[in-house]
Amino acid sequence: MTPTPLPFTQFVVKVHSRCDLACDHCYVYEHADTSWRRRPKVIGDEVLNKIAERIGDHAAAHRLPAVRVVLHGGEPLLAGPDRLRHAAKALRAALSPGCALDLRIHTNGVQLDDAYCELFAEVGMRVGISLDGDRAANDRHRRFADGRSSHPHVLRAVERLRRPAYRHLYAGLLCTVDIENDPDAVYRALAELDPPAVDFLLPHATWEDRPKPAADGAQTPYADWLLAVYRRWDADGRPFAVRTFESVHRTLHGLSSLTESLGLEPSDLVVLETDGSFEQADSLKTAYDGAPETGYDVFAHSLDQVALHPGMTARQSGLAGLSAACRACPVVRSCGGGLYAHRYRADTGFDNPSVYCGDLMKLINELAGDAAGSAAGSAAGSAAGSAAASAAGSAAGSAAAAGPSVPAQAGEPVVPAALTERQLDQLARGYGDQDTVRALSRAQLALTRAMLAAAWDASGQPGSAAWALLSELDASAPAAVDTVLTHPYARAWAARRLAGDLTVGLGPLAALAAAAAVRAGRGDAVAVPVRGGWLHLPTLGRTAAPDGEAVVTGLADGFSVRASDGSVSAALDQPLRRVRLAGGWTVTLEDVDPLRDSHDHAVAGRLSGGELLDWTGALREAWELLGHDLPAYAEGLRAGLTTITPLRPGPTGRDVSSAARQAHGAVGIARPATAPTLALLLAHEFQHVKLGAVLDLFDLHDPADDQLYLAPWRPDPRPLEGLLQGTYAHLAVTEYWGTRALAYDGLPGEAADRARTQFALWRRYTAEAVDRLAGSGALTALGLRFADGMRESVAPWLAVPLPAAAERAAERARHERGHERGRARHAEV
Repeated sequence: MTPTPLPFTQFVVKVHSRCDLACDHCYVYEHADTSWRRRPKVIGDEVLNKIAERIGDHAAAHRLPAVRVVLHGGEPLLAGPDRLRHAAKALRAALSPGCALDLRIHTNGVQLDDAYCELFAEVGMRVGISLDGDRAANDRHRRFADGRSSHPHVLRAVERLRRPAYRHLYAGLLCTVDIENDPDAVYRALAELDPPAVDFLLPHATWEDRPKPAADGAQTPYADWLLAVYRRWDADGRPFAVRTFESVHRTLHGLSSLTESLGLEPSDLVVLETDGSFEQADSLKTAYDGAPETGYDVFAHSLDQVALHPGMTARQSGLAGLSAACRACPVVRSCGGGLYAHRYRADTGFDNPSVYCGDLMKLINELAGDAAGSAAGSAAGSAAGSAAASAAGSAAGSAAAAGPSVPAQAGEPVVPAALTERQLDQLARGYGDQDTVRALSRAQLALTRAMLAAAWDASGQPGSAAWALLSELDASAPAAVDTVLTHPYARAWAARRLAGDLTVGLGPLAALAAAAAVRAGRGDAVAVPVRGGWLHLPTLGRTAAPDGEAVVTGLADGFSVRASDGSVSAALDQPLRRVRLAGGWTVTLEDVDPLRDSHDHAVAGRLSGGELLDWTGALREAWELLGHDLPAYAEGLRAGLTTITPLRPGPTGRDVSSAARQAHGAVGIARPATAPTLALLLAHEFQHVKLGAVLDLFDLHDPADDQLYLAPWRPDPRPLEGLLQGTYAHLAVTEYWGTRALAYDGLPGEAADRARTQFALWRRYTAEAVDRLAGSGALTALGLRFADGMRESVAPWLAVPLPAAAERAAERARHERGHERGRARHAEV
């Protein structure tokens, strides 16, 4: 399967190409690239409007929930307030209501005054400021052209942002490392400004223009400098976010990096210059003249075209895009080869380790040692049983009566009839493209909202602060609430409560509100009960805390937890781990949610580092197989499967997997011995997920029918819905074995014989089950339509010729299954 470029979600828009400072370490004016000389000084309205249009079209085409746009330069404030206001309005107007805009500006702060602050408050633009530390450190490089210090001007700008009226605009500080500066003095100077975040950046360098060496001959002076800062930051209780340090911790624990300069995460950033031309990362200007250029511009090219540029795809290729030395390195998953620009050498291009290789190695190893057994990762980086099913069916009416406290969008039906005839036809045949599966997911989100509202309405505690906060966030930060409520196990609490199980208490709802508050980052606080020594935040992870009540506060760049004993933490001990697969699909390995036991098999505990790596490798191979062997199923699976819950292994030789009706988007699997088996289990279980979502919207059979039906593959008779679910799942099983049998066509060997036998067996089983469903007399008109669709899908497989030996082996297996059924009936008697 050819990897598909990731859509862009981050856009750096150059609104002015000149600067009012003359920093001698600036990569725009002082390094290899000279393209700034040819750019218009200020961006024009026509270019701005086209940029906004391109971003809006790209976000709509890829259904992006949010995009980040950073206005940059040069010095962007030189563009003037009218141009900046126009940029903000054009960008917001171009985005659909379902796509949030994270709008920022990065400035040296010299021009920042009250008028600009008022403008940024008006248009919702957060401000990042460049500052290299105390006056001595800052003046080493950041001066006016006549040599004057910029430091007092920058301090005045930061002080404005610290005022209560503008504090919410303060995004943080950017500091370029200079090893001649005192790291302790730099840290103190920045910390005194109470920033929400600080980025410490290595000065741009390449193998052709190497970093400044240490005066004392130290081999890793940049790591030593950063480690000195880290130790002071850590001793102070980590008072603000530092992406470099947090990214190392996160990548060591299997999570994504927060910065392009570390980790193997594919880059999703593009730069737009003042003339409308598309460029790669700005840092490439340090490599050679013209290095970031693509030859594309907003008037002639779409962002999808830009994403296919070789330079863009090179920065999305992960481990495969690194040099041989990097691929063999033990810290490659944290280092990621360093910043792409820092790998450049004239004779070998970017096929080299970073020029900071030794420093990165030491920094990562030192932080790995520090992190052993301690909290790691940042929450910012970053959502049964028959009685519960019955409760889901009644939730809509309960929710409708719940009044304005229901967290649902105005005018939105509780469960929308969101499927078109075309989509129903796809699903009837066992398939479902991305649009179809996303429509099911939207309906499931609406049902989750309804069930939560119904369960809360029945709790008799309408004045709860947690419920009030969840409702308030749904109005002010709906994307944060949606993200939490689309987590598969968000509904499990409501399902159990509505089924009469009151032992789960009300704590899980408070946890949902807390997770939404963390994602919203507005400063909201909510009390969450802690049980069993863990505070759980759905979609994020969990942190150790004494039993009692902890107060969780969502901050602009993270969160804080004040435990019942008064201790405060700002990191998760066990963050959720996500695996990024080819083509940009990311799946969560859910091993901490206390409600993940919704599956009918025992769940595994927290995965060890080795187990996580085993899962990662198996998933990547399985996903490649699915794309090759089951592309029609893989498309929907990518759109709707968000979570895999590791289960405990079954008896020796038995594969264990499960889907839960009240956990849309998740499947539970005990990792099998081989990736092909994992691919089969993923496809099989996601069929249950899809059909369960359909059954929440439509009656496919008469619910009053109480007969039991034999499934050809089971010894025990089942209700009609069980036969329907099994048949639907085995459509994918049939196609899986069919494609493998065709791949082995004419080849000898045990694997080929097994594929042909399994194909012969499952195509017959599935066809018989479809006929049994159709002849039950209990299907609705839509149910019969599904039976016809399933018959249509299995028919071509029945026509595939197979060797007689495979048919005989399949027949023997059928007879053995029949004997099992007879033994089961005899045991019952």
